[in-house]
Amino acid sequence: MSVEESIFLARVAEQAERFEDMVEFLKPVLDTKGGDVTSDERNLLSVAFKNLISSKRTAWRTISAIEQNPKYQKFNDSLAGYKKRIEQGLYADCENVIHIIKTKALPEGKVKDVEAKAFFTKMVGDYYRYIAETAQNEKLQQVKEEALKSYEEASKLDLPPCNPIKLGLALNFSVFHYEVMKNQSKACTLADEALQAALEKIDDLGEDDFRDAKSIIELLKENLTLWKEEEEGGDNQIEDL
Repeated sequence: MSVEESIFLARVAEQAERFEDMVEFLKPVLDTKGGDVTSDERNLLSVAFKNLISSKRTAWRTISAIEQNPKYQKFNDSLAGYKKRIEQGLYADCENVIHIIKTKALPEGKVKDVEAKAFFTKMVGDYYRYIAETAQNEKLQQVKEEALKSYEEASKLDLPPCNPIKLGLALNFSVFHYEVMKNQSKACTLADEALQAALEKIDDLGEDDFRDAKSIIELLKENLTLWKEEEEGGDNQIEDL
């Protein structure tokens, strides 16, 4: 199957909401092109991977909320077993995504484009973070360290402050510090520094990059506002990419 056919079928799978199929159709594209996929192809991969796990993340949160309801205490053992099954599926999907990225998109020394390397290295950090959202004990410590390593590696790559990938990295890295590392001060500092650096240069962007950067800047602003409100007793949903 040609790259063109694989991309076409991946788009069909997206419309059909068959995200496991979408991932499978995109694997040959990575086999052929590695990390040197186009921006549009990177975005397709991002959609496929994110939607592959989104229902499991939502399910885990829903079950956790039900567990807190005293009315359902008699079902706690059943709920715990069901949640464990969701966790195992989530971990398997995330670990599969990480394996695909590391072996196909980030083979050692073969990705020349800095933007592509930042995109995929950030993505590895994201999927370790998704595991960390529900992991415990040794597994939690392991995935926290792996996520931190990937985010820090991506942060060292030289991209302009208004680059949408650079901004998306700052957004997700700050969420990691807030939600996983429980370090609100570090999260706010990272988000605020990225925000201020971007605002200084945003007028230099072309139309497409301006639109993408502006949407992420708004998410950074929202998170900073929510985090400060939470200090005063609020409880809000944090935004990431």
